[in-house]
Amino acid sequence: MLHTLSRNWWVLVLRGILGIVFGLIAYAMPGVTLGVLVLLFGAYALIDGVFAIVAAVKGKTEGLPWWALLVEGLLGVVAGLVTFAMPGITLIVLLYLVAGWAVVSGVFEILAAIRLRKEIEGEWALVVGGVVSILLGVILVVAPRLGLLAVAWSVGTYAILFGILLLSLGFRLKKLAARPAQGPHASPSR
Repeated sequence: MLHTLSRNWWVLVLRGILGIVFGLIAYAMPGVTLGVLVLLFGAYALIDGVFAIVAAVKGKTEGLPWWALLVEGLLGVVAGLVTFAMPGITLIVLLYLVAGWAVVSGVFEILAAIRLRKEIEGEWALVVGGVVSILLGVILVVAPRLGLLAVAWSVGTYAILFGILLLSLGFRLKKLAARPAQGPHASPSR
């Protein structure tokens, strides 16, 4: 495997460059990045829905009632089609889902800390985490553009960092490929 990777080091370098370029585009054009993410979600929901429908019709439900898998598939297809028809609304709905999740999980974290305060020390950390979650949810609702921008920039940051790591690995493998074969798999030298 190492031999194959080192021989094809340039693939990792190319992937790294593409990751960095994508990350820079995410920073420069966050709207485009979010649009692509929404369309990918739509494609996933649509394809997953079709496969669930096919599984329900063919009877390969793995213990689930066939109708439950059919309903899941139909909902996936509808979600995919709605995403393609109205990507802007889908993006806002996803943002509000994240905001709602953050607020609800924050409230439960605070409630858990209150219940645990007599049993453990340091429950304040759970309270702080809950407050931060609630604040995140409120910020996403009050300033959705800021929340969407943060999502795009987070994806961009990940892509850049991952790209740098792939570049580093690719160039290390290039050096390895340039060295003469050594070790137990090398042919004996005379």
